[in-house]
Amino acid sequence: MSKKLNGNGRWESSRMMLPEHREVLEERSHPGSLETKNAQVPTREELEMIRDAVLLPVLLTMIEKNGKEITLSVNPLRKLYSVATLALMNRVHSELAAVNRELRERKIKIFKDDREDTDLHFRYICRGYEDRFSIMRDVARASISMKIGQHIQNISADLNKKA
Repeated sequence: MSKKLNGNGRWESSRMMLPEHREVLEERSHPGSLETKNAQVPTREELEMIRDAVLLPVLLTMIEKNGKEITLSVNPLRKLYSVATLALMNRVHSELAAVNRELRERKIKIFKDDREDTDLHFRYICRGYEDRFSIMRDVARASISMKIGQHIQNISADLNKKA
């Protein structure tokens, strides 16, 4: 540009831009400033939902695998075990659907990290806040065992109410 146009103020970016475009430009020049203000760290309840959303599919897979093994066995109680397994799978599936629905409503997304080791690695985005977390296999097993116990206790309580 010529010297005449350069310093007269008419060609400055602030004069030739709409206010909303100026905000976007300022955001880009100061990365994270607006995102950090709007980002919300997940609450303890939301972190528990994130953990459940990760572990419940694993739990479903385990129950399904055990159910198939029971069905193929020669155990005389296999029909009873199959019915119990199906009831347990239905409850876990319902819980998973509720957790996923709640995460969607709260604008929380979870992504699996593909790292090659014994732990489970995930990344999540919670209303602009992004973080990573890992679950050790032993902790996952313990949490899954507790979940199974809770569901079996609920099924037992429901059966006692009906009786």
